[in-house]
Amino acid sequence: MTTALNTPAGNKTTTAAGTASPAATDASGVSTRALLGCAALAFPLWGVVSLAQAATRRPFDITRHPLSILSNGTLGWIQISNFVLCGVLALIGSAGLRRALSGAPGGRWVPRLVAVAGAGLIAAGAFRMDPGNGFPAGAPAGTAATMSWHSALHMVSGTVSFAAIIAACFVLGRHFGRTGDRARARISRIAAVVFILGDGWAMTGGAWGSLTLAVGALTGMLCVSLSAYHLRGRSGG
Repeated sequence: MTTALNTPAGNKTTTAAGTASPAATDASGVSTRALLGCAALAFPLWGVVSLAQAATRRPFDITRHPLSILSNGTLGWIQISNFVLCGVLALIGSAGLRRALSGAPGGRWVPRLVAVAGAGLIAAGAFRMDPGNGFPAGAPAGTAATMSWHSALHMVSGTVSFAAIIAACFVLGRHFGRTGDRARARISRIAAVVFILGDGWAMTGGAWGSLTLAVGALTGMLCVSLSAYHLRGRSGG
């Protein structure tokens, strides 16, 4: 049985067992649960909107086309908005992760990495990938001989965002391992490995590389968001 005690600083609640829980709100008045809700929503929303377009926008083929290429065409604004909105949600959500993990293993790096991932998504939306491989309709059958500057910046942004998500999964694995949640620790590490393998296969130019990349990216993203949702359930307000 634990008894909550208010600290003089008013920033944390400490139980009789000595476990610190995150402050429900700060000077901004925004609750930790609301901020963590943004983190929990950000990456699944990106996945749902991307996959919905992949299923409905012809001639898109997820085995040949990366989800980023959906930023092209008359409906390209949907994917661009998807990148930016979900990036903003991840940035906001990182503040909730900073509160929820304060003083815990990984409490410094998980919020920073999620913030970097969010900034990378925003940049990926701002800098559009070149059309190619027949998408959108009328695009060349292969890839362009020369990559545009905005496509190059998109690739850099995506690489930074992906690396941050992979690292966040590994750090979450360490956090959950140190706090005794072995199941979530294993899941987080597996998600990171799946992301690395999916991205690595795509980078080799292997068959169905766009699909393996999508599976890897969505697995890593979902891991981070599910972790935020779990922490939201433990948050006091």
